[in-house]
Amino acid sequence: MSLLRPAVTVVAGFTLLLGLAVPMAMTGLATTFLPNAAGGSLIERDGRVVGSALIGQNFTGERYFHGRPSATTASDPQDGGRIVDSPYNAASSAASQRGPSSQVLVDGVRERIATAGPAPVPADAVMASGSGLDPDISPENAARQVGRVAQARGMPEERVRAILRENTAAPILGFLGVPRVNVLRLNLALDAAS
Repeated sequence: MSLLRPAVTVVAGFTLLLGLAVPMAMTGLATTFLPNAAGGSLIERDGRVVGSALIGQNFTGERYFHGRPSATTASDPQDGGRIVDSPYNAASSAASQRGPSSQVLVDGVRERIATAGPAPVPADAVMASGSGLDPDISPENAARQVGRVAQARGMPEERVRAILRENTAAPILGFLGVPRVNVLRLNLALDAAS
């Protein structure tokens, strides 16, 4: 009994400290110093939330830049025991678990390479991201889509390229990471310019 009381006191103390006080302090610091990031990096248009800068969306129309392929899945509504492709399904963020020996993966990549245009094809144009929800693409991937988007919107290619340049983020501090393009922000900028 003499050992039980100190043990319970330590567990209760650390539970309050690490389970309540520290998370509340971190949340307070985050909302004070990084309010946009702490709030989910939500993007609004006309006072309405249209998405998050951190979660990709499934753009398929010719007028829009397309994101990286997504391997997320969902239960088949017709047969709950089956799984079907469900691109950018935020409720099912995960990789496909298909490895290099998967014929389904190989066939999918080959199909995307065939429709991507002349080589070399950027990897993010044909390979799905680990989460299936990647919001960014490489500037090279975006540049390959300029002609299609410009033609579908009836805009000069140079104007679309200028909007792409304005929406290309540089590496953090000039050397951390790689240049990237947030697809949602780019598509919203295109809509605003049309």
